[in-house]
Amino acid sequence: MIALEGKDFDIILVSGDPYADHPLSPVGVIARVLDAQGYKVGIITRPNWTTTEDFRRLGRPRLFFGVTSGSIDSCLANYSPLLRHREKDASARYRSGRPDRAVIVYSHRLREAFHDIPIIIGGIEASLRRFAHYDYWENRVRRSILLDARADLLVYGPGELQVIDVARRLSERRPLDGIPGTAIISHDPPLDFEEIPSCEEVSADPEKFLEAQKALANYKNLAQKHANRYVLQHQAATYTPEILDWIYSLPFSRFIPANYHELEMAKFSVVTHRGCLGRCSFCSLSLHQGGRIASRSEESILEEIRRLTRHPDFKGYIDDLGGPTANMYGMDCHDCERGFCLTCPKLDRSHRRLINLMRRARAIPGVKKVFVRSGIRYDLALSSPEYLRELVSHHVSGLLKIAPEHVSVEVLRLMNKSPVLLEDFRRLFQKLSGDKKQYLKYYFMVAHPGTTIKEARELAQYVQKLEAQGERPVEGVQIFTPTPMTRSTCMYHTGKDPETGKAVYVPRTFEEKKEQKRLLLSDLKPEETGRDSYQLRAEKAKKQAGNPDRNNKDKEKDKFKKSRGKEIRKGSKKKSGR
Repeated sequence: MIALEGKDFDIILVSGDPYADHPLSPVGVIARVLDAQGYKVGIITRPNWTTTEDFRRLGRPRLFFGVTSGSIDSCLANYSPLLRHREKDASARYRSGRPDRAVIVYSHRLREAFHDIPIIIGGIEASLRRFAHYDYWENRVRRSILLDARADLLVYGPGELQVIDVARRLSERRPLDGIPGTAIISHDPPLDFEEIPSCEEVSADPEKFLEAQKALANYKNLAQKHANRYVLQHQAATYTPEILDWIYSLPFSRFIPANYHELEMAKFSVVTHRGCLGRCSFCSLSLHQGGRIASRSEESILEEIRRLTRHPDFKGYIDDLGGPTANMYGMDCHDCERGFCLTCPKLDRSHRRLINLMRRARAIPGVKKVFVRSGIRYDLALSSPEYLRELVSHHVSGLLKIAPEHVSVEVLRLMNKSPVLLEDFRRLFQKLSGDKKQYLKYYFMVAHPGTTIKEARELAQYVQKLEAQGERPVEGVQIFTPTPMTRSTCMYHTGKDPETGKAVYVPRTFEEKKEQKRLLLSDLKPEETGRDSYQLRAEKAKKQAGNPDRNNKDKEKDKFKKSRGKEIRKGSKKKSGR
């Protein structure tokens, strides 16, 4: 049983997202998995966090509260890369509906309401803050969210297996230590755990921060000291094709409430796999879902599509057939523990399984079109012209998403992106598209560590060249945001590449970041994007910045600090219950 109202639940889930009984809804999947195991599940969504009233609404659960901010980190959802509050952006379509640091705030309110009930935190916000981490929104190193939330256990990565184990153990009154894919607080680290520099060390010494960053991996048992206690990470849970087949075979109704606009376009999407081989420096996936691929079986995916054809709202269109990177389906390999698959000669780049899946999917009676709207890795696609021909001929909805991110070889190296020439892919895509009105949707990033005036100008010239040829590349330009625990964030905080230890140039001031984006959006000709159009303004901005990580002339800084101060004081004044 899953319900938003009632009493006497075994487990109550609290989420910053609305609830949808859908395989792309994080809280929806966890609820459905627990329901399949026979637990009575209550759900509290987007609660009013200023009081405990909403948190008391379903009463006290028999086993535990599960807490998540939802499908996105709350600070990332609430602020732009320049720390401008998105709620104040009149053109923004959606509103976050959650507080800053939602996992901490929700957990504190639950402690006030039910001081002795176990609290299990999870989701992307908790997962990427499980150790001491640099926090861009406060410009400092914060300790593990486990301690700040005063939670009993943290689930990182996909949480279905972990939450089932948690429920069983609490039902049997057994301890929660030792569960794969979780982090827990302990007074002593086990002998088989690798100890990384402590919270105090990484907060005080950038070299120790670099050392800790290099050690981070899901496949390890890790320990980090925080004062007189340790945060222990038990190596990741193993999700096999059989487990994924079971999860996605559960009877999701795919009902999406009216206030969950973000999920509307994906109502009839089908997840093919989890994980990503890319290990992009700025991406959280490798430390969340993992750096390996776990693919569902073809029959499981095809059976899900057949069920969709019987759904009363289905009109014949699969919104998306994919995963974090659509064309990594079938590239499963577990022969080594490190998972640096893109550089491995054993990687099967033929796309054979995916080609067969796409052909069989669009042949199912009742299916008019199977779209691939997830982004693809274009360097992998170049390895299989047959796959690209299949994709371009039958599965593009008008735009095919790719993420070259940059054109500078050095910046791409720091991003851990492939130096494969984008022009090769563009030519092949245009040739295969022929007269079809379909285009590439590019994603580029500015102000990433390593981007000096030289690299900014190089990207601007390339983007302007694409525009001159009728492309629309500027639609996907974003300013780099340092998110917790990624290698790029380590570069931003320390000014060094964690892989080599060498110094890296970091664009830090708001004005300098804005100038890099303005350069791409300007109408200047490539030969005019020189010193006067960018570098002088950037140098002026750097001189104005009293704090190397902030432009103290930017009014948004003061607004942000005031709003954060109020929120922190609200949380700290409440009784902890411990």
